[in-house]
Amino acid sequence: MQSSKRILVAPLNWGLGHATRCIPIIQALLANGHQPFIASDGVALSLLQKEFPELPTFELPSYKITYAEKGKNFKIKMVWDSPKVLKAMAKEKKAVKKLVKDHELDGIISDNRLGVFYKKVPCVFITHQLNVLSGNTTWMSSKAHQKIIKKFDACWVPDVESKPNLTGKLGHLKKPKSNITYLGPLSRFEKKDTPYQYNLMVLLSGPEPQRTLLEEKLLEELQQFEGNVLFVRGKIEGSQTKEEHKTNKSTITLYNYMQSAELEIALNQSEKVLCRSGYTTVMDLAKLEKKAFFIPTPGQYEQEYLAKRLQKNNLVPYCKQDDFNVKDLDRIDEFEGLTHFEPEVDYEALFSVFSRVKENSEPTSTSLST
Repeated sequence: MQSSKRILVAPLNWGLGHATRCIPIIQALLANGHQPFIASDGVALSLLQKEFPELPTFELPSYKITYAEKGKNFKIKMVWDSPKVLKAMAKEKKAVKKLVKDHELDGIISDNRLGVFYKKVPCVFITHQLNVLSGNTTWMSSKAHQKIIKKFDACWVPDVESKPNLTGKLGHLKKPKSNITYLGPLSRFEKKDTPYQYNLMVLLSGPEPQRTLLEEKLLEELQQFEGNVLFVRGKIEGSQTKEEHKTNKSTITLYNYMQSAELEIALNQSEKVLCRSGYTTVMDLAKLEKKAFFIPTPGQYEQEYLAKRLQKNNLVPYCKQDDFNVKDLDRIDEFEGLTHFEPEVDYEALFSVFSRVKENSEPTSTSLST
């Protein structure tokens, strides 16, 4: 049995996916006797504070990531925002160094936060993007990302190494690197045998303004849907709200957000799911073996790649945001739906990375006393 370690878990605040897939990691740390510390910003931090109110949390500098209103401007917007991201990374490096020293942390788990790294303690990077798709600059963005990953002691990829897998070329290199470990798909949910309460569940998240643009379009289109709809807007606010809208053909129940336990029940009770094709959502739906329809975020190469790949494999249909019509949902029945494959993860072995002594490191306390 390993000695208890104090581990910083820091997901990127880009939608809710990075935060939600850290939930099983945090639960595994607790189950193995370790003390997690949570650090992020915005809705990602808010979500984890609601999920783990008993754990210490810290706010990191925001990357202030937003999407362009038009998909064709996505890359331009990312380049335009890059100075803000680099500035935030420099600030978060200083913040992390202070957190490690002030709280005597023994290790770091960063989910795609590039500046969450401190050379004197073991550091792990979680990503499903060993290759970063960016159109005709994919080779450059992938090489830059791989260079950052290389400085970490370990890289955990939430997918399986062999085929079939969920990420395709996103999470697999032609020449595998020695510090990469495949965890299998990560999900905070469990499949339950429960009767359906909803014909369709809409699950939204992601940076603005695209989240709101899709919400408005779907609420208009779903006026013509026949059946019960559960609509979770993905807005993490101070308190939960619930509204009910009746049309001639359906009842639409709207929530601003749901926490994990409630969301797990709702997804299990839903016959079909309409959502973005973000990778964390794909993992969740695979765990629950759901039939779904995807609308990738305009201009987001990764989501577009995943949606196209899953449609090509006859698993889940998709369409572009501007093209969506409620009749498109009829296509779901023509596809197989997602199925789950879950290798056993040896978390004790996985967390042994935090027991390694780094060169030039300063000894850190493993006491859990407060």
